[in-house]
Amino acid sequence: MHRDLKKEPLRGVIPPMATLLLDDDHLDKEGTIQLIEHLIAGGVHGIFILGTTGECTNISYKLRRELISLTCEKVDGRVPVLVGITDTSLEESLSLSRLSKEAGATAVVAAPPYYYGLGESELITYFKKLADALPLPLYLYNMPSHTKTMMSQKAVLELAKHPNVYGLKDSSGQAVFFNAMIYAFRDRPDFTLLVGPEEMMASTVLMGGNGGVSGGANIFPKLFVDLFNAADKGDLKEVTRLQEMVMELADEIYAMGSYGSSFLKGLKASMSILGIGNGYLATPLSAFESDQIEAIKEKLTGLKAYEQYA
Repeated sequence: MHRDLKKEPLRGVIPPMATLLLDDDHLDKEGTIQLIEHLIAGGVHGIFILGTTGECTNISYKLRRELISLTCEKVDGRVPVLVGITDTSLEESLSLSRLSKEAGATAVVAAPPYYYGLGESELITYFKKLADALPLPLYLYNMPSHTKTMMSQKAVLELAKHPNVYGLKDSSGQAVFFNAMIYAFRDRPDFTLLVGPEEMMASTVLMGGNGGVSGGANIFPKLFVDLFNAADKGDLKEVTRLQEMVMELADEIYAMGSYGSSFLKGLKASMSILGIGNGYLATPLSAFESDQIEAIKEKLTGLKAYEQYA
């Protein structure tokens, strides 16, 4: 999709699309196409593939390439497509970015390399080197819980000077940090600030943020689009009503079991109950068993969001 992201910065709900699989070596292509249409029909403002919700680090390079090509082909320019290229190898990130460019993606997203913890100077040097070589615009991805590296305000401000760095997706969950970013970029409307945790999306938009990368939009895309629109208009009564649905979704669906992947297990189980995909998670993660899926089904169908948006 050809779009000048400086003149028309990203805004709205850009779901981190779940990667639907038949098994560890095969994409669920029919399910992926169905999911793309489900998201676009829900009014989302873009699609982000190969993020945390897309199980990016557990997917083979073969499947990553297939997913990039399939997604770009089926979206066909209707909304921007962002591709996650996070890797421990600079060259692997660049290789995915080149394929993304050829496939027609709009931009790429990268978190810090996640094996060795990086010092601030190393982080800045790495992202400048990456941004220099990329064929597409870059959005920084702050995900300290998974990468062991928290991007400082200083680092983001320094990297934002690079002409190929277009924004930040922050999944730190730290409201003080995100509000500081909103203030720091108050005179940079071209620089996009997106929040990861969906529970924070409305509050950050009310404060001047640009939107959210909300995983729950894989289930109920229109709920999150409606919530963004209400926050963007400053309709606090509607924000309160819809935010309650978002919080109920998180409380009932994402918190089953004491797994680091409970969010993903609940998300994919819910999608499968709605007829999107089979709930399979890439190894080493594993999907919920039948009794847990039945419990999720009972919780899902009891949600206010299910009643209004399913």
